[in-house]
Amino acid sequence: MTRLLWLLLCISSLVSAQKLKKPDKLVLANLRTHIGYLADDKLEGRRTGTAGERLAYEYISEQFSRSALTPKGDNGTFIQEFEINEGRQVNPDSYLVINDKTLSLEKDYFPLAYSPNISIEFKAAIAILEKDNAWFWDLKEKLEENRNNPHFDLSDAIRTKIADVTSKGATALFIYNSSSIADELKFEPKAKPETAVIPILYLSKETIDKYLKNVTETVDIKLKVDIGDKKRMGHNVVGFINNNSGNTIIIGAHYDHLGYGEDHNSLYTGSIPQIHNGADDNASGTAALIEISKLLRKPRFRNNNYLFISFSGEELGLFGSKYYTEHPSVNISTSNYMINMDMVGRLNDSTHGLTIGGYGTSPMWGRLLSEKDDYFKIKFDSSGIGPSDHTSFYRKNIPVLFFFTGVHSDYHKPTDDADKINYNGELAVIKYVLHIIDETNDKGKLVFTKTRETQSSGKGSFKVSLGIMPDYTFSGSGVRVDGVSDGKLAQRTGIMAGDVIIQLGDHRFTDVQTYMEALSKFKKGDATKVRLKRGNQELEFDIIF
Repeated sequence: MTRLLWLLLCISSLVSAQKLKKPDKLVLANLRTHIGYLADDKLEGRRTGTAGERLAYEYISEQFSRSALTPKGDNGTFIQEFEINEGRQVNPDSYLVINDKTLSLEKDYFPLAYSPNISIEFKAAIAILEKDNAWFWDLKEKLEENRNNPHFDLSDAIRTKIADVTSKGATALFIYNSSSIADELKFEPKAKPETAVIPILYLSKETIDKYLKNVTETVDIKLKVDIGDKKRMGHNVVGFINNNSGNTIIIGAHYDHLGYGEDHNSLYTGSIPQIHNGADDNASGTAALIEISKLLRKPRFRNNNYLFISFSGEELGLFGSKYYTEHPSVNISTSNYMINMDMVGRLNDSTHGLTIGGYGTSPMWGRLLSEKDDYFKIKFDSSGIGPSDHTSFYRKNIPVLFFFTGVHSDYHKPTDDADKINYNGELAVIKYVLHIIDETNDKGKLVFTKTRETQSSGKGSFKVSLGIMPDYTFSGSGVRVDGVSDGKLAQRTGIMAGDVIIQLGDHRFTDVQTYMEALSKFKKGDATKVRLKRGNQELEFDIIF
């Protein structure tokens, strides 16, 4: 019987027995305390960049301090700050004044994302369409004309109109809609269109009726458009155990969650905003991380150093883990492997189902881990790519393991609360992780192997794929390639990590969402061109899906 098998038998007897040892009772009590605090309403869902996130990272920092970890954040602290670019916003310096009446931003008007930053004054009337004047455009005719046209794209129509009026000498374009057909126009913070030469503003019906009802009347207009970057700061929590080894094992878990669902990543369908406490996702993994940071102080674990990272920005696209791998506070070349725990608190008492991802990222995992377990029913996923922070480390050629007890009906909903956590089940997961670390403690640095990579299209609604991993943290125009899948179209074509893809065929795009919209236009066998930027070069490749 191997030592790991013997230890796993101990897990089985531990969890099934009524009598728990004192150290296990302490871990269980601590898990309840950690999750109870992190998933409390006062943290308001731990949304990245909020006061709730601050309460969470202060708590985790305090726990790391109690574990006697060495701070490895910024300036001798546990906190590593990073920036999240959320697109653009209309700054409060913007204004629109008609006949000395200052209009209300969003209620009375808003600039479209095409608008340049500009400040001008002029006289204008709806009926006057002349050079060196502001032009007005009622969407009514265009919308009614295309009421039953499924291929009509209002954004394309607006871009065409902007080009037309600019060529005719217009100094500004005011858009409004007097029809009963909704146009759904709004300022799009994530849009990255080419900036127009002239300002483009949308006026509400009420504004037209109040100030511009007489189409021949000339009015005095003063406007300023000030559109800038919208940013918020996220915060990783980083602690270290230095055993003076040449190898470092990284243990991670994200602590951020959805807040009130402001980032539109909630599955809640109600109309009244509610706090998403995220007890399983991922207060559970964070609590496990804190407890493991204490348990790895034992002498038998001293053949490796240990780096503990509690990530923020995971729910927005792995921002925190990607930032850490690009700005490591411990030499990343010493990384042995990375263990990620995301949603480990809802083990099913009947099935004991446990998913372990990253199984194929090192040959060691195949020798060490088995689906035949006396307690867990283990499902292995060989890929190093997945919907959590281990992906960022796999991208740096570091072996990874990803622990996950399964999705449930409370996922990304306000009902993911602490009273639903299976604390005994989470204790079993913690012991399993510790046993893996114990078994590899004297094995030296693990060999890394590349694995198959899941496609980025996500929902399976795409008939084709380039075989790239998009960089979701990229704030520029286009889609930056974070990685390419072995043997897939992108690699065969010559597309490389770091390239910024800007066009497929006739479809130009500015971000991941519009890239996926473009991708959906193609089917297997279609021939087209892909255009991309590589440094200062703009390249074009012929491809066949």
